Amino acid sequence: MSAPDLLYSEIEEDLRASVRDLLADRCPPSAVLTRCEGPSPYDPALWRGLAVELGVTGLHVPEQYGGAGATLRETAVVLEELGRRVAPVPFLGSAVLATGLLLAACPQDPLLAQLAAGARTATLAVPLSTAPGAGFPGTVRAAGGGRLSGRVTSVADTSGADLLLVPAEGPAGPALYAVEADAAGLGVARRTSLDLTRPLADITLDEVPGRRLAEGGPAVAALRQALTTGAGLLASEQLGVAEWCLATTVEYLKERRQFARRLGSFQALKHRLADLWLETVGARAAARYAAATLAAGGPDAEVAVAVAQAHCGALAVRAAEECVQLHGGIGMTWEHPAHLYLKRAKADQLALGTPGHHRATLARLVDLPGPVG
Repeated sequence: MSAPDLLYSEIEEDLRASVRDLLADRCPPSAVLTRCEGPSPYDPALWRGLAVELGVTGLHVPEQYGGAGATLRETAVVLEELGRRVAPVPFLGSAVLATGLLLAACPQDPLLAQLAAGARTATLAVPLSTAPGAGFPGTVRAAGGGRLSGRVTSVADTSGADLLLVPAEGPAGPALYAVEADAAGLGVARRTSLDLTRPLADITLDEVPGRRLAEGGPAVAALRQALTTGAGLLASEQLGVAEWCLATTVEYLKERRQFARRLGSFQALKHRLADLWLETVGARAAARYAAATLAAGGPDAEVAVAVAQAHCGALAVRAAEECVQLHGGIGMTWEHPAHLYLKRAKADQLALGTPGHHRATLARLVDLPGPVG
């Protein structure tokens, strides 16, 4: 297999421009901050614009299953732009995790076409911190007739979701179920989460009816594949966060004056930003390689995902910390959006496996022995 092209294609750049224009018009920082002060940051109008007007929710779904027939590379470009705006939409939960699960488990199910068209929104009912290869969750049990009981904590993107995809241990072993969000016996309790733009919720199920989608080995494999894809594409969101923080900080230092000089003229600050730029370039290569390898179904996809997450998770946090610090006093205020990026970066660092987890996974995958003694 030849090495993938990490450069953005003309189609990808056109897609980026369309998404960026929509977000610039409907998702300015002031609007995000205002929504975070309300009961829910979820922006249904913005979500409709992305899902229906631009059709980005089904980019990597094959045409025969109701999607656009593009690849995960294009979906990764969308995540970059959403990261740049810390957009309060359930793209990761619905268009990546839930859609990825259906693609891997039961692509002919009508639910996949509905998600791809933006007619429905779903989320994968696992803790957001769940890493690929963590094992099949056992907190929900399925009785005869598909009645589900149990509890799942820290589930992302429940706001606006009308469908839950729930892993459960059934009479015949692991299985995946589709559960309507308004089903009797289902409770959703929002948690206080660090990331104000991606709230978490605890889900309780008490004899909730569910429709079985897959069971046994296929269910386990589908969940692992969905989480691996999610972790790989999350690196693109982290890249978008880092790029916004770097660009915004550079622009601020070009204008802000201290001691009758622009802050950007101080050599120490130039060196800090140069180091951050180099790390961001490396993160872009890692995120692009992960997306391209996943899109091509390459044999080293798990290695690419582990590399991307080990690097991009830490880089996004560092870029956001530098953004807050180098903005000085204004960077510490609620009115400036820098804190939203720091919170998103830190929450993303814990999502779908920490950098430490992915480094350990990488060491195992490439047979790299640990320290002796």
